[in-house]
Amino acid sequence: MIDILRSAFQNLGRKRLRTALTMMGVSIGVASVILIGNISQCGTNVLNQELDSLGLNGLSISTIGQAKNIYLSDSDLDTVRQSENVDQAMPVMMQATDVQTSRIISKALLWGIDSDANKIISLNVIYGRSITTKDVKSNSKVCMVDENFSQNSYKRNNIVGKKVSILCGGTLEEFEVVGIVKTGSGLLQNFIGDYIPNFVYVPYSTMQELMGKDTFDQIAVKVKEGTDVDQTGELLVQALNRRNGSSGSFISNNLVKQKDSLANILDIITLILSAVGAISLLVASLSIMTVMLVSVNERTREIGIKKSIGASRKDILLEFLFEAILITFIGSVLGVIAGYAVSFLGASYFGITLGIRFDIMVLAVGFSFITGVIFGVYPALKAASLRPVDALRME
Repeated sequence: MIDILRSAFQNLGRKRLRTALTMMGVSIGVASVILIGNISQCGTNVLNQELDSLGLNGLSISTIGQAKNIYLSDSDLDTVRQSENVDQAMPVMMQATDVQTSRIISKALLWGIDSDANKIISLNVIYGRSITTKDVKSNSKVCMVDENFSQNSYKRNNIVGKKVSILCGGTLEEFEVVGIVKTGSGLLQNFIGDYIPNFVYVPYSTMQELMGKDTFDQIAVKVKEGTDVDQTGELLVQALNRRNGSSGSFISNNLVKQKDSLANILDIITLILSAVGAISLLVASLSIMTVMLVSVNERTREIGIKKSIGASRKDILLEFLFEAILITFIGSVLGVIAGYAVSFLGASYFGITLGIRFDIMVLAVGFSFITGVIFGVYPALKAASLRPVDALRME
């Protein structure tokens, strides 16, 4: 067996360029499958982080548009918070607006949040502080901005203490920047493009005062672990309808389900792209069969000599089969290395954490190995079935 394996290595070295090109085809196929899988993983992770950063990890309670004179109030917020299935709840206000400094005027999405917002949404404050209970109670004109806004306005990340003017309630009000929030990957901001490139966070009470309102747009809810999110939403809606003496005035959105739906769409896209990668692997395996058939024709006389001096049909079969397996194995290993090298370089460039997906690796290498063996069997059988007399007559 060792002699057969050594002979297979030597035979691959005869036509090095041809062997290298065949291995490259296998490598490209394996690398493409791994890249697609890693892109899917990064996309899913970034999507989850971005949606979590907007509070899309629980429930959102809001009024139905047709409901007249029904609004979310402090009493409704207390009703939600008192539910046994609710872990945290906070009022949310939102408005697309303009934010300006002495240097720039920019579009922004203005969020009115509570002091415990970081317990419900993922706000990563990298400089300064978050909005406090004191800020909310005193209707302070303070705000948090993201890194993008800091860079665009002052060409640096930390602009804590600077003043910005925010258009809210039809008037331009001056706010002090007390915190800088990490922008993240900017996936959702890229979706909305140049229209709303920045996020700004202010106390919801300040936003209410400036807009002349004592209600909120939504209530963001974080449910307790192990709780049925849909059922909790239905119970909260029923409780709010009872409190307001209405019917069908409130609606709950399961944001976790919406996030899962987006992840499922991403998985379907990944599956389709992986199928394309699998086709490239199949084409590479066909090239293995072509190369091995050419090799059989080139070495017909050699096969006859080996058989005439005692080589069995099994020996010839294994020798050519091992050649196909070696091409597939070496090409697959090189493909895995290339796929992960490109993946990690891309992930590090975009600042995304990437782990090794052994399931994708095994799937890509396994599929390549199986197809390589299948398409290598026919040339090996053809070589093994040659009669020594006929093989020796071949020029």
